[in-house]
Amino acid sequence: MSIAGKVALVTGAGTGIGQGIALEFARRGARVAVHYNRSEAGALETKRRIDEAGGDCFIVQADVARQDEIIAMVREVEQRGGSIDILVNNAAVQLNYDLFKHDEETFSRMMNTNVKGYWQCIQAVVPAMKQKGAGRIILISSVHAKRPTDFDPVYAMTKGAIRMLGRESAIELAPYGITVNMIEPGAVDVGKYERILADDPDAQKKLEERRKRQLAKFPMGRVGVPLDVAKLAAFIASDESEYLTGSAIRLDGGSMLL
Repeated sequence: MSIAGKVALVTGAGTGIGQGIALEFARRGARVAVHYNRSEAGALETKRRIDEAGGDCFIVQADVARQDEIIAMVREVEQRGGSIDILVNNAAVQLNYDLFKHDEETFSRMMNTNVKGYWQCIQAVVPAMKQKGAGRIILISSVHAKRPTDFDPVYAMTKGAIRMLGRESAIELAPYGITVNMIEPGAVDVGKYERILADDPDAQKKLEERRKRQLAKFPMGRVGVPLDVAKLAAFIASDESEYLTGSAIRLDGGSMLL
């Protein structure tokens, strides 16, 4: 599953899943554009880890809710790294608000980043991909695109929209050798819970109780980690996946089966 020598733009690569994907792509020999909007410290940490491992990367900054900044970012990537072979749309806003806590400002913020940002990033990278007759576009979505929960209705709406954006884009871009696929992770541990409990004297006990709950709720006895998503993304980005497009792959360790 080689992606060596490919140029990959990973949005939201300063934290969590995006950071995991950037690290894994670099480990496999891709040249990675590490995008961030506000998490500069996280992007620098991603770059530090890639540099230490002997990988190839550089940092770019943009607000993916703004088309002018997306266009400028893509131009910068092309100038510094070359034509983009792989786009991973990952940057997203997750507020965890209930139905009546949301207002027009939070609704617009989430839609502009999670949906419009994905759409406009696709628009920005596709012209060069068309010229090459090849490209891989990966949209990070969520199991919330598949089933309702009591989580955040607007967040779930954005994930459902991403699924249809991916499907429609896959149809339109297939004649140009460009594939578009979605990864729909379940719960992914990005270390937030441990950080919250870092100064809690009962942290170890609470973590153990959390692990016991996971054993009951998740068939494989754990939630996902960023590397789980990164490995699947690496396969989708590789030549081995050339016949895979328009697919939404659930990656949740079987938790949705319960």
